[in-house]
Amino acid sequence: MTATDSALTGLAQGWCALSLLHGRIEAHIERALQAGHGLSVREYSLLDVLSRQHSGPGGHLRMHQVADSVVLSQSATTRLVSRLEDRGLLNRYICDTDRRGIYTDVSEAGLTLLAAARPTNDTALREALAEAGRNPELAPLVAAVENTRA
Repeated sequence: MTATDSALTGLAQGWCALSLLHGRIEAHIERALQAGHGLSVREYSLLDVLSRQHSGPGGHLRMHQVADSVVLSQSATTRLVSRLEDRGLLNRYICDTDRRGIYTDVSEAGLTLLAAARPTNDTALREALAEAGRNPELAPLVAAVENTRA
């Protein structure tokens, strides 16, 4: 094994640990959101992203920006938006200045559900990080996440 092979093996192990951490956290949050609010992690994330929009120039996101922020393809994001709109959690309307643009806003019902789900999400995230932090392989990644400031 060469030094390069060793470095790549270390990177691969690090990536596996990061992927494991992400999977565990997402699964824990998914269970909590589904049980408490009938929301998936993706639905919660989409409502959260869209709730942060504002009126005026640059205040609304285009569908590709929304897709990037929730880490889904544009087609998957469009299907997700449609499902949430069918549930009355989102509203779509045509942009006044660009008739090709469609804006999506969180409805009052969506904002209410998001406000109720936010503490559940936050608690589940803390629980999942605490549990993962007890795993020696994941503890350094948990520490990095906990020390990250946006």
